[in-house]
Amino acid sequence: MENKDQLFKQIFDTNSKKIFHLCYGYTGDEDSANDLLQETFLKVWQNLDKFRNKSLISTWIYRIAVNTCLTYLRSEKRQAKDELTDNIIENQVEEFSEKNEQVALLYKSIAKLEENDRLIITMVLDELPYHEIAEISGISEGNLRVKIHRIKQKLTELYNQHARI
Repeated sequence: MENKDQLFKQIFDTNSKKIFHLCYGYTGDEDSANDLLQETFLKVWQNLDKFRNKSLISTWIYRIAVNTCLTYLRSEKRQAKDELTDNIIENQVEEFSEKNEQVALLYKSIAKLEENDRLIITMVLDELPYHEIAEISGISEGNLRVKIHRIKQKLTELYNQHARI
């Protein structure tokens, strides 16, 4: 059992930051993202014995996180979280450098994308290899490249709209 504990700690340490970014991309809210992160890794812990190494463990964890986020979004009657996100940003504004403000604006823009686009662009930002993103999202690498290009265009448009406000 101690071996499982060590393995889980290593998996958590390696993947938790990326999974938090993914969850934050879905929710735009730090508390919800932390809840979803914990829920994801609880499922990883419960199912670790069932992992069969048919794909990378990070791919498996991403799939669990995506399903957890999608379930959350479906069950939650989606009230606009924009006000909450604005409050979080305002409360921390003193601590924010210009770069952090740009990052907050980027996440706010990502939150406006459709679910699948949010998932894909979050994995791109986390620098996952394209073949892994394709496997997680269930589309071919060629289609993925086209989709990423379109998502980046849409994201640039959203970012520029927010920046003008």
